[in-house]
Amino acid sequence: MRIIRDHQFVRDTDRGATAAIGNFDGVHLGHQAVIALAKKAAPSAPLGIVTFEPHPREFFNKDAPPFRLMNAEAKANRLEKLGVERLYELQFNSQLSTLTAEEFARDVIANGLGLTHVVVGSDFCFGKGRAGTARMLAEFGNTYGFGVTVAELVANGQTQISSTNIRNALSDGKPRNAAQMLGHWHRIDGEVISGEQRGRELGYPTTNMSLTGLHPPKFGVYATLVDVLTGPHKGSYQGATSIGVRPMFGENTANVETFLFDFKGDLYGEHLSVALVDYLRGEEKFDSLEALISQMELDCNRARDLLANL
Repeated sequence: MRIIRDHQFVRDTDRGATAAIGNFDGVHLGHQAVIALAKKAAPSAPLGIVTFEPHPREFFNKDAPPFRLMNAEAKANRLEKLGVERLYELQFNSQLSTLTAEEFARDVIANGLGLTHVVVGSDFCFGKGRAGTARMLAEFGNTYGFGVTVAELVANGQTQISSTNIRNALSDGKPRNAAQMLGHWHRIDGEVISGEQRGRELGYPTTNMSLTGLHPPKFGVYATLVDVLTGPHKGSYQGATSIGVRPMFGENTANVETFLFDFKGDLYGEHLSVALVDYLRGEEKFDSLEALISQMELDCNRARDLLANL
């Protein structure tokens, strides 16, 4: 998959694609339906995605609490698995945010990216002040020479599939409910960073990852599936992951600490993808390190049992 960082950097070989447009936070089943329609609309054309970095909501409200289900890396990984060939990752900045709906359709979609067909959800809004609608986009497509397909919203039973509902499920410690809407396990992707090495001292060495910018799932311990994406230990593993502020050790920034079962090696600087499967328990402050170690052993045994049944 080729990633194009903005419409000014499009090469001739990047033009002529059919693309789904949106933020695609989580790449849930609704997003996947839109992507499938894009592929069906022009099966002989390269399949593309047009998305925005940073997320427009981050741009307009920089002080808002973290809400994203995925960082840019995780989104790109998931989209590539779905067969996307061109990821047009537009820089959402002052210049882009002030384009009118028609200017976006003409200058970005038609002239900048050279798209032949686009697919959007029925609730899609675009242009300055979100003034453009899916219906308006179809009209602009007729004017500027690209086709438009509008996808209906997708529901799972009586629950509308949305990033908001997925965030709610994760906040409630229900990763399997989130997975039903996502169509895949919710994953936290990122680089392994230096920690305080307490896990190693306790006999449970962990990889540490940042939660910066992401919606925090319910704090506690999870059974997880872990993909090591880079380095000599690249591969798939099982593990137990603690997400939170580590109350046993005072005031700390929330992070993600994962113990990989039956693993030996150094993962500092490598990139991991940690999938949340089951919520085991909440964060606790124990009376002693011995009590903490005993609980960690129980957590790992329970996680192994749960993961063995997948």
